[in-house]
Amino acid sequence: MQQSTRRPPAPAQASGAFPSARVLLRCLLRTWLVGAGFNTRGMQNIGLAYAIDPGLVQLYRDPEALRQARVRYATHYNTHPFWTPLLVGIFLGMERKIAKGLFPPEMLENVRATTVYTLSAIGDSLFGGSVLVFWSLSCACLVAAGQGSLAVALGALLFQGLVVFKALTFWMGFCEGLTFLHRLGRWNLINWSQRVKLFNAVLLVAFWALAWPADLAWFLWLPTGFAFAAVGMILTATGLSREILAVLAVAAYLGLPWLMRLAAGLSPI
Repeated sequence: MQQSTRRPPAPAQASGAFPSARVLLRCLLRTWLVGAGFNTRGMQNIGLAYAIDPGLVQLYRDPEALRQARVRYATHYNTHPFWTPLLVGIFLGMERKIAKGLFPPEMLENVRATTVYTLSAIGDSLFGGSVLVFWSLSCACLVAAGQGSLAVALGALLFQGLVVFKALTFWMGFCEGLTFLHRLGRWNLINWSQRVKLFNAVLLVAFWALAWPADLAWFLWLPTGFAFAAVGMILTATGLSREILAVLAVAAYLGLPWLMRLAAGLSPI
């Protein structure tokens, strides 16, 4: 009887195995597409599920366990896209412990309910309202100054910084998990975003000065600068709505000619 030469099938990978470097890289690269499947029901949940799926496939050998893990990422998810690599790293680290039976699956949902939206608020202030504005204003100033090549170089340098930031936060989130979130909280990013916004105000004035079509009389800008500073102090001290203050300013501007004519009519001849 001829002996079969077929090799036995390779043993299935154990649940909770450490994801390979190739799988981690695939997850990291997929985080750049988190907004591609944006929808009004789950927001960025399709992009999150797509980014983390290679890791789930390697972590769970049982089809039912894999299905349950995928379902955990079908719910609502929305945060600043720059934080998604960090969150995917944290979720992968937690899924590895869930697959090993060290964490209950409910723990992941508890972390998501608090972490995602906290990082969303920080990201909107730090990235959307500060860093990206700095990026655009600094490049605009260089272009207005006739330094287009420097603007391209600065944009490329800042983009590379973003790539490194995403890669580092992804790796730190995967390795340190929730511990890294505690360290992130000590960085006081909200206050740093306020400092960047103040510097952006200086860049905005610099751009106006560079792009102004006529000769610039700097002393004529001082009243406007003091007015904006006073408005900022009033808003900070009183908590008034910026929209209401803007409406009052427009009303005062439109009503100023009428007030001047009225004052001229009442003045004695």
